[in-house]
Amino acid sequence: MKITHYIARRYVFSRSKSSAINIITGITAVGIFAGALVMFVVLSVFSGLREYSYSFIKGSDPDLKLVATVGKTLDFTPEIQTKLQKVEGIASYSKFLEERALLRYESKEQIAYIKGVDQAYKQVNPVEDFVYMGQWDIEPSQAVVGHAIAYRLSVGVFDYENNMEIIVPKKGKGSLSQNDFNQITVHPVGIYSFNDEEIDAKYVYTHLVLAQHLLELDEKKITGIDFKLSEDASEKQVRSALKEIFGENILLKNRMELNETLHKMHNTENLIVYLIITLVVIITLFTLVGTIIMVILDKQLNLKTLYNLGLRISELRSIFLMQGLLLSFLGCVLGLILGIGVVLIQQYFQIWMLSDTLPYPVKFSFVNLLVVFVTIMMLSYIASKIASNRISEKLFS
Repeated sequence: MKITHYIARRYVFSRSKSSAINIITGITAVGIFAGALVMFVVLSVFSGLREYSYSFIKGSDPDLKLVATVGKTLDFTPEIQTKLQKVEGIASYSKFLEERALLRYESKEQIAYIKGVDQAYKQVNPVEDFVYMGQWDIEPSQAVVGHAIAYRLSVGVFDYENNMEIIVPKKGKGSLSQNDFNQITVHPVGIYSFNDEEIDAKYVYTHLVLAQHLLELDEKKITGIDFKLSEDASEKQVRSALKEIFGENILLKNRMELNETLHKMHNTENLIVYLIITLVVIITLFTLVGTIIMVILDKQLNLKTLYNLGLRISELRSIFLMQGLLLSFLGCVLGLILGIGVVLIQQYFQIWMLSDTLPYPVKFSFVNLLVVFVTIMMLSYIASKIASNRISEKLFS
């Protein structure tokens, strides 16, 4: 072991004759400990919030979505179906057809989107997990409506005395009269909620055949296709295969691209919180600079002896650089150990609650662990370097 490392370790673990230095060193260690603990817990909470938010878009958005870029619809022929079955990486897919429509329930009206889906839709999007009233299974004369739509129209499920009317303009009509609309009647059998007001107010899910009939389209006309990819799938290869099948006049988006605004918002929030906590840690590390400088002054006679015995100025500086790093390492590791314990307890036992039914969302992540450790150790290195540079030949003159 180098003599400088040995001395640095002695300075960390042995008590000084000055009680003031002992107190300041203890405060510094506690500050680093608290900084690591708070930074890790807060980052874990924001990771949990992001995971909680993404759990809702998993029900409304697929792994990969395909829509036409030219016109409103594309043709889904038996040849295309055969080709899709041969594409590796596609676990399942579902065809859909959507269009804006006027909804009428009793005397109330609402503009929304009608989305006709086939029977495979719930295999691609677990939307049935978000149906909190009624059921998902949709027959050609049934519909599942969003919570916001149901609230505004006062819709009940399985109310066969009051049906919902879906009204759309007929194709090719410029000026519209009362006879220029197609209209169908459906029975609401379920109400869904993704905890997103925009989505809950957007869609009424119906059967694909019903939507094609309402819009006067044949059975091969669809708006797009939702895909569920297998766990070992290569999204890049699947995208390439789909472009070969459908041509270039299609748009492909994965779940993150469909929710780009939400993704950017979470990343911005994480960055801002990280910078704020880092600023707090930087302020805390000012005490580390002060602690090392006070130790240097306290050990001035010992340092002069070591200097006269042949230790270079750079080696003396490395003693206090190592002391600061060792003190920070111990505080950081202990803070992270406690932080990991707090996060795992909340993640598995849900002790702290936001409400009676919703616990504080947290998620343990090795990335957060690494970010906290690297951040604190880098800042500690800078602080220790600044403090150790106070040692110069003038100190021994």
